[in-house]
Amino acid sequence: MMAATRGGGHDWSGAGRRGRRVRGRAVGALLAVAGLLGGPAGAEEPKVELKLSHWLPPAHPLQQAIADWAASLKADSGGTLTAVIFPAEQLGKAFDHYDMARDGIADAAFVNPGYQPGRFPILALSDLPFQYHDAKTATAALDAWYRPHAARKMKDVHYCFAFVHDPGTLHTRRKVVMPADLRGLKLRPADATIGNFVTLLGGTNVQASAPAARDLLERRVADGIFFPWGCLVLFGIDKVQQNTISTRISMSPPLSGC
Repeated sequence: MMAATRGGGHDWSGAGRRGRRVRGRAVGALLAVAGLLGGPAGAEEPKVELKLSHWLPPAHPLQQAIADWAASLKADSGGTLTAVIFPAEQLGKAFDHYDMARDGIADAAFVNPGYQPGRFPILALSDLPFQYHDAKTATAALDAWYRPHAARKMKDVHYCFAFVHDPGTLHTRRKVVMPADLRGLKLRPADATIGNFVTLLGGTNVQASAPAARDLLERRVADGIFFPWGCLVLFGIDKVQQNTISTRISMSPPLSGC
């Protein structure tokens, strides 16, 4: 996720936290940076409400994870720090979430850098296919590797952490068995790196965010999609695609930041 910076570059995100809970010293630092602890002893602390934005449907597990994190902020701040969650592109399109965090439209945003080809070339290395076995080990490796780069490449926001979903694979209208079967197909890639992979195999890329993917497939603008298994039902992809290959191919690295 990405977090917006306020007040001369100070951030409200609990810098350096990698989990959903913000506790102890992190909350103290968060409130101090926001100027909430600067009043006289015994004075009532003003209440602050944060806007947390993502583009996934409310039924997605991430919605509950963010809600749990928001509840921990409220509890650990004694009720002075609360959050409102805006799912399903309510504050802006999936493609725009990095800029929304930068511009303060959202105080924290869920970002998929792969939606903006060429903007984050170092991070795009993590999009190369066949690199990861599972989301847990890939998330730890990705965040540790990219964190030093984020300070330079994403300096207009506060980088919170990076994580990846379970490996995605190819779901298509017609059966795909060999690499040559991709020739002539119109496919929605997970990111620009997978898009290049499709082009090398003779296919054509059709760009769309995850929320727009089903409509793309239903109208037959695309013949297939690279998508993780866990999201097929949530986005209704299972209703419009009939064939799947079992190979772990792609993982897109969403980020959290403010």
